[in-house]
Amino acid sequence: MSRFVLSAGAERDLNEISDFIAQDNLDAADRWIEKPFAAFETLAHAPGMGHKREDLTGLPVLFWPVGAYTVIYRSLPKRVEIVAVTQGARDIPSFLHQRTP
Repeated sequence: MSRFVLSAGAERDLNEISDFIAQDNLDAADRWIEKPFAAFETLAHAPGMGHKREDLTGLPVLFWPVGAYTVIYRSLPKRVEIVAVTQGARDIPSFLHQRTP
């Protein structure tokens, strides 16, 4: 597998995080956005990386850290779907409850 897709929620997450960082430093925002996309490529080539967090959700998703952020994704038959990107310190159960992967 070597393909990933972003859910609408994940696209929104990336835009919001990048916009937040850009308020202080546009260059930092440009550098930051490269990190999750590199992680997406890695996950697409090796689906199943990361870990389940059954203590946080019963959804069929995996978690992969990228700095202070967490990529939440699921492995589908022909691709990896990036469900969300959020701060690792966030209330993940509440956050995911608002999303349907």
